[in-house]
Amino acid sequence: MQDLLLQPTSLIFFIQKGDKHMNKLLEILNEINPEIDYETETRLIDDALLDSFSILSLIPELEDAFDISITPADMIPVNFNSANAIWSMINRLKED
Repeated sequence: MQDLLLQPTSLIFFIQKGDKHMNKLLEILNEINPEIDYETETRLIDDALLDSFSILSLIPELEDAFDISITPADMIPVNFNSANAIWSMINRLKED
């Protein structure tokens, strides 16, 4: 499988394309707005591609799908600016 280089914030991650958990995240995001290319977009919040209603809809979906709790402290733009940033947040919350 082809590897993708993902750069949420200053960290560098390698995630295999086809990873079932990342695919689940992309599926959830596409349910919110299927017109966005989540695999390449890095300014979801900064460019207002996702608004506050979208984020409020997204949070319970992520919590259920990944068995995490997203607190108000986690609800900052940097955590939601890209699928990679969201993925990084999910992994961090799973470790907590």
